[in-house]
Amino acid sequence: MGKAIVIASGKGGTGKSMLAANLGTTLALQGHKVVLIDLDTGLRNLDLYLGIENNIVYDINDVLTGVCRIRQALIKVKEFPGLMFMAASPQKPTGEITPLHIKVLCNKLKQKYDYIIIDAPAGIDEGMIVATGGCDMGIIVVNPEYSSLRNSEIVKNTLEEQGIEKIAYVVNKIDLKLIEEGKAPSFDEVTKNIRDKIVGIIENDQNIHISTNLGIPIVSIENTYISKSFMAMGKRIKRLLEE
Repeated sequence: MGKAIVIASGKGGTGKSMLAANLGTTLALQGHKVVLIDLDTGLRNLDLYLGIENNIVYDINDVLTGVCRIRQALIKVKEFPGLMFMAASPQKPTGEITPLHIKVLCNKLKQKYDYIIIDAPAGIDEGMIVATGGCDMGIIVVNPEYSSLRNSEIVKNTLEEQGIEKIAYVVNKIDLKLIEEGKAPSFDEVTKNIRDKIVGIIENDQNIHISTNLGIPIVSIENTYISKSFMAMGKRIKRLLEE
């Protein structure tokens, strides 16, 4: 039986979708069957990060409302065998989608795939709560900013309220120069309360921005420090899920 992971953050711009795209790609490169689901309804971007925006016919709303079958909404990411993608609706759905809908979908996908990764909307509103349905683990993306750190605590509490016990963190956009100049929280401040739950640390790197604009997951470039970091992150996450 597969496992489902929700990627969450307390505010926009943390790099949540970038993480989802590259983590899904990493797990596929490690030989697993993976489904990436974009649940950021109305603000979908994950298809752009994977370079498959022109391949979308059906989206998750079509699946949940019975317009199409699950397999019809799944798009193969051809460059990465084992990686599938399901798009978010480009507009807010007219019908009500609940966490139970997502749980049923995840349970069906878990029968065939090793990992389901859900890119949740930023914040703690209904959209994020819906995205937690059927998930076995939550990964919170934080930046070295005081507002992000405060929001991450609220996100953690919300995930726990939805019954998710396994929660991990990825610290993204670490800028060592700003930290050294005292213009950003120190590394100790950022990691103070979450140190034992961090599964990955990602430096602020222009190459990541370039890769997302080109629709090419950065981890596909082999033997870089970023790809090695994601490979190690994938192994840590798998170990946590197996505990």
